[in-house]
Amino acid sequence: MSSRLIGVGVGPGDPELVTVKGVNALREADVVVVPVMGDTEGRDGGERGRAEATVLHYVPEEKVVRVVFALNERSDRARREAAWDVAGERVAGLLGRHSAVAFATIGDPNVYSTFTYLAHTVQASVPDVRIETVPGITAMQDLAARSGAVLTEGTEPLTLVPVTAGSAVLKDALGGPGTVVAYKFGRQAHEVADALRETGRIDDAVWGASLGLPEETVGPATDLDEGPLPYLSTLISPARRDGTRGGKL
Repeated sequence: MSSRLIGVGVGPGDPELVTVKGVNALREADVVVVPVMGDTEGRDGGERGRAEATVLHYVPEEKVVRVVFALNERSDRARREAAWDVAGERVAGLLGRHSAVAFATIGDPNVYSTFTYLAHTVQASVPDVRIETVPGITAMQDLAARSGAVLTEGTEPLTLVPVTAGSAVLKDALGGPGTVVAYKFGRQAHEVADALRETGRIDDAVWGASLGLPEETVGPATDLDEGPLPYLSTLISPARRDGTRGGKL
């Protein structure tokens, strides 16, 4: 019988936002892999990430396997590819010894997730592996709930933009009619604020960082000029609305 690699979305950081199905998948797996950042030599840097901290609310520490990933390596492709290969080999080895390996990822495993690249890498060396995913709560859903921002109404489109693609991509999206969500914009907070002002959308926009954690911050986009933000910050710029009920139906 083929082994299973299960990507489990564990939400943005609040352990209470892991679904019942997600908790069951974590507990039923033989081992739970969590991604960790490495040092400059690719070794475990020792820091406990959000995924691991969330997982430890539901499974014992001895069941958790930390695997180093090049989570923030964007400039050196060769180094990034080598790190992915090493991580893939580590997980492939676990699949050779266990029938079910879960991989915990913040948010959802099918939305800008490390799991996508891991599954692709592992399938190349373990062709008969069964890839499964368990959906998770995303940062935009959590921020909408915490801030009161409505993501969509009626026929409004919803556009999700990783600002790592450049602030110009965000500005193009803000020129459209729907709600725009920006991920990973902390390092470009000033550029994001400028794009919101230029498109006349800064007054209704909200942002959040470290959602569900003790250091959580949620505030209006007009605060974005006050200083640098964590890399995994999230922004919601709601669609322009006239305030009438069902106006976009």
